[in-house]
Amino acid sequence: MTNNTREKMDIKKTKGIFIRLCGYVLHYWYLFVPAVVFTFFSNQLALLGPKYSGIAIDALSGNGVNFDLVYENVIKMIFCYVISAITSYALSSLMIFMSQKISYRIRKQLFEKLTSLPVGYFDTHPTGDIISHISYDVDTVNSSLSHDLVQIMTSVYTVIGSLIFMWNISKPLIAVFLITIPVSVLFTRYRTKKVKPLFRLRSKKLGELNGYAEEMLSGCRSIQAYSRQEEISSRFNKRNTESMDAYYNADYHGCIMGPSMMFINNLSISLIMILGGILYMFSQNGVTKVGSLFFISLGGVAQFVQYSRKFAGPINEFANILTELQSAFSAAERIFKILDEEPETLDKKDALVLENPKGKVEFKDIVFGYTKDKIILKGIDFTALEGKSVAIVGPTGAGKTTIINLLMRFYDANRGVIEVDNIDSTDYTRGSLRKAYTMVLQDTWLFAGTVFDNIAYGKENATLEEVIAAAKAAKIHHFIESLPEGYNTLLTDDGVNISKGQRQLITIARAMISKSNMLILDEATSNVDSRTEIKIQEAMNKLMQGKTCFVIAHRLSTIQNADIILVLQDGIITEQGNHNQLLKIKGFYSTLYNSQFVE
Repeated sequence: MTNNTREKMDIKKTKGIFIRLCGYVLHYWYLFVPAVVFTFFSNQLALLGPKYSGIAIDALSGNGVNFDLVYENVIKMIFCYVISAITSYALSSLMIFMSQKISYRIRKQLFEKLTSLPVGYFDTHPTGDIISHISYDVDTVNSSLSHDLVQIMTSVYTVIGSLIFMWNISKPLIAVFLITIPVSVLFTRYRTKKVKPLFRLRSKKLGELNGYAEEMLSGCRSIQAYSRQEEISSRFNKRNTESMDAYYNADYHGCIMGPSMMFINNLSISLIMILGGILYMFSQNGVTKVGSLFFISLGGVAQFVQYSRKFAGPINEFANILTELQSAFSAAERIFKILDEEPETLDKKDALVLENPKGKVEFKDIVFGYTKDKIILKGIDFTALEGKSVAIVGPTGAGKTTIINLLMRFYDANRGVIEVDNIDSTDYTRGSLRKAYTMVLQDTWLFAGTVFDNIAYGKENATLEEVIAAAKAAKIHHFIESLPEGYNTLLTDDGVNISKGQRQLITIARAMISKSNMLILDEATSNVDSRTEIKIQEAMNKLMQGKTCFVIAHRLSTIQNADIILVLQDGIITEQGNHNQLLKIKGFYSTLYNSQFVE
């Protein structure tokens, strides 16, 4: 790809981002329109100030001093500046309010989009990086909307207004800008091309840093247990250095624009003062007459200098705004990238709602891989009869959890059919299919809320009696009763104020309160000690009665009573049968069982 082609693509992308951001602004037109009115009113008053000061100066420098005229115009000047300041304050407040509403809307859309994305997206994107989109990127866009948008509107009006006033005062003096403005435009364009990729890299590196920090903090116990603090800190420092360097490079190259533009503008003001002084001398000496193109009064020179400052100031400020806009556009690009992600494939138009399933599930020649070049499941065939339990065992990476992902349609098979009650699962709506299953995973998930809320999550409008019954069945009731506020005890930050095993028991109680006819247990007792495991096994058996159950377990003690056990190796079912049948085969299952129970 040539540089010219890449440049065109960047321009097109930038325009697209700008248009989308404008769409958010126009959504709140009832706030934006008054903001535009305030902008015009405030800046018009500010532009009138130099005019009145110039008239006052001419009244003082004439042959006869007119104090009444001086007094009148000074009062007008002060009035204009005071009202302009008040209006400007109202404008800033209004823009802050509008930008907060826009930020709320973007965050809402982001979160809703994230909840609609397939599980595969979260498998390939670090959590910390996703969080940085919701926090840092949205805040960056918010800052730009609340500050830069006001500055842009103010700058445009001030530049045009100042130019009109200067044109009316002295046309020859405007010739100075024929030199300085092209230089400013060319320099700004050149620096923007250099700086834009740096701000994009800055946002990327910050996302990587947040992702790594979130991952390491979630595993802090393991890090300390293995005394890997120094190594982890070293890796963090490396990413921190990369992030710092990206920030430095972006800000360093970006900040060059401000001083450079200030130099060009100061140069233009100096040239204006020199040329204005020469024209004034000619006017005083009678070389040019009143009404002549080259005539200018002392007040006119003072006015022109003030307007030239107002004219040059926004251009200088615009250079700084461009630097901030590069950061905002990079952040917006990352936000829109998520918003443009493809959601889960839509249900078929005539998709069925799965209600009260009997529970028969059949895999027919299922082939699947998370990527095309790495196939995980290679022709899986089995049938889970209604009300029966299916256990899946095998070494790590064999594809056990992948089968669960396909059952829940977190992913769809590359080839083959999964039938539920003799109907292709893709013919059902995803929502009704997933509600038909109750899941208890190895990785427990508890939200910030009471114990009651976390258990009742498994059933809408669950009563306290139902929650207590489920807790008793999961052998967790007595522990809950011992908590300071019982079932009203607040669990915070994924339940860190209770043990991992107790969190697992609460999720099991959540499953027990559910009325789903199909159950998935993915290492559900892996975080429970052996003694507690024995106690809850009876409750688990009770939970599994009458339900079609899929059980993944490394502890074979939990699956000995399964109706069928599938041995999965390298994506293929190598053994199939009940516990006793598999022991007689003396294959992988027998070896695994003997390694756990026979000395």
